[in-house]
Amino acid sequence: MPLFSIKQSYLGIDIGGSAIKLVELKSVNNRPTLVTYGFAEKRSDLLKNSVSEEMRAIVEALKQVTKAARVSSRLAVTALPSFTVFSSIISLPQMSKKELMSAVKWEAKKFVPMPVEEMILDWEVLKEDSLAAKVSGINAQGQVNHKEANMPSPETAGKTSAKDLKVLLTAAPKNLVQKYMEIFKAADLQLVALETEAFSVERSLIGHDKAPIMIVDIGAIATDIVVFSEGIPMLTRSIDVGGDTITKTIASTLRVNPERAEQFKRDFFISTQTASQSNIPKAIEFVVNSITNEIRYVLNLYQNQNTGRNIEKIVLAGGSAFLTNLPEYFTKLFNIRTYIGDPWGRVAYPVELKPVWNEIGPRFAVAVGLALRQLGS
Repeated sequence: MPLFSIKQSYLGIDIGGSAIKLVELKSVNNRPTLVTYGFAEKRSDLLKNSVSEEMRAIVEALKQVTKAARVSSRLAVTALPSFTVFSSIISLPQMSKKELMSAVKWEAKKFVPMPVEEMILDWEVLKEDSLAAKVSGINAQGQVNHKEANMPSPETAGKTSAKDLKVLLTAAPKNLVQKYMEIFKAADLQLVALETEAFSVERSLIGHDKAPIMIVDIGAIATDIVVFSEGIPMLTRSIDVGGDTITKTIASTLRVNPERAEQFKRDFFISTQTASQSNIPKAIEFVVNSITNEIRYVLNLYQNQNTGRNIEKIVLAGGSAFLTNLPEYFTKLFNIRTYIGDPWGRVAYPVELKPVWNEIGPRFAVAVGLALRQLGS
């Protein structure tokens, strides 16, 4: 049941690969406060060619979880999986707003692996002094609300400048956006905004920290690795390795059912005596190495592009962040402080829920970040 009376609240709903996570937040004395939350095991794949049956199943699951959680709001925010969205920071000369819109579309053709006509483009001119802007996201009509955080004035437009405009460009498939809009409408929820998971986890796990930080989100079907600096995603990588991969590997290696394999996964102990590969249980060595190799690649890539600005910490999220001693193992392996992120750090909630958050907290990083979006946090 709802934990507090409501004035205005918002739902953050994360439709993940293995579960639907829901968080309802409102602002109390300018602090995000938990109203209610919900969780439902539901495997989903909206990227399939024929998804009408899949969409109906997700709609039903959404109705069930909102009913069970006894939500008080129908205003929802959700996120597109990071691996379905393409983003890049591009440089453009100083120009007028009208010219910029055309230039952004032209530049998008260079890196988006799909026809631009089939994508929804979102762009943000980054501030010269801080790069502190954020992507505005997609509204309920499937339209993008652009921001011009550092647009030149009419007097300076067209003149040469020593500094180019830095533009954060994001592109999402129109057909996928349409599927999300249809799902929420059928579930009797008003979709007020749609963004990417990267911005949601940044909001809940990093907040106002502008230092170079890497987030490693180990989800059920994929692992997303994002480097943020000044609150902007500088590098984003996704690999098709996640918690399910680990579970299936254990089940196959030990010849046990998936339920028992899932328990074994949580019980595995990764030694931190040294950072050698031999300390990883053989059953999951290949999977963990796939993730660590990708992290190392991103670290090297970022360092080569940003000499003198080292990544200060690694924040873990997702259901498999709780592999025993994984933070300690990463700390020694990469010589970077690593810890499990706490998406509830800036959210007020009843103290009796603390044991629950200690168990499932990282799985709610996206949902919390989505709800925080509408509270301006």
